[in-house]
Amino acid sequence: MLEGYAIPEVLVDTDWVSEHLDNRSIVTVEVNTNLQAGYDQGHVPSAVGWNLHTDLEDQTRRDIAPMSQLEELLGKSGIDNNTTVVLYGDGNNRSATYAFWVLKYFRHHDVRLMDGGRQRWLDEGRPLTTELPTPEAKSYDGGIPDRTLRATKDHILSNLRGRSMRLLDTRTEEEYRGTFGSAPGTTQAETYRNGRIPGAILLPWNEGAAGDGTFKPADELRRMYLDKGVSPDQEVVVYCRLGVRASYSWFVLRYLLGYERVRNYDGSWTEWGNSVGVPIETDASQAAR
Repeated sequence: MLEGYAIPEVLVDTDWVSEHLDNRSIVTVEVNTNLQAGYDQGHVPSAVGWNLHTDLEDQTRRDIAPMSQLEELLGKSGIDNNTTVVLYGDGNNRSATYAFWVLKYFRHHDVRLMDGGRQRWLDEGRPLTTELPTPEAKSYDGGIPDRTLRATKDHILSNLRGRSMRLLDTRTEEEYRGTFGSAPGTTQAETYRNGRIPGAILLPWNEGAAGDGTFKPADELRRMYLDKGVSPDQEVVVYCRLGVRASYSWFVLRYLLGYERVRNYDGSWTEWGNSVGVPIETDASQAAR
């Protein structure tokens, strides 16, 4: 199943997780947008739970959690700098890929994803528990952020007219066209303007997932991106509305396909659509030209 992936060791299957539940050098983490509806109802035995928006985001700024917050979270989760962290999440693992991106931003060495996420574990009828783990507290020292993994608004603006950067919009077609501010069927975000960053290519994040929630085979993923003109020699910047869906595409490009220059614009449309002095495109604006 892992044949052809550039860095296959970052993916583990449910059998591997099940076999390593008692290994104290490994900590399994469920990352979820609603722990009460998921993790609290039953989780992988011994797994700790992280809330995507309260544990991994700064609570007073629109930003990644500061290093001090992340160090505290990892330490109380039983994680030190040498721990193997195995992440899984809801919604085809997009919460887990965001946590993966954050941990790599702060340079944690050994981070892996359980392919298929929470749904795969449930579909296979594997055991769940509501018992909360009591990990031994550890000391964690965060690394200097790897800023090559993150795009800012200014970085995009300075490269917008160049040919070296490829912008990849990972949202739905309706968001890309400017019809909606959020994915159809969800609460609509109150963004000042809807649309897309000029020149962005549409390739929704979930096109990378197979029907069972696992990642598609390497050759299929590679062909999908190349058909859209996204090639390994380019710098690729991925975005969505909050940077979460985009992190899934970032993971596919960077770790499964081996693209060396991929950045997640976690400010995404929430920042871009509300900013003064930045250009946007919509289907209407394109038609008027």
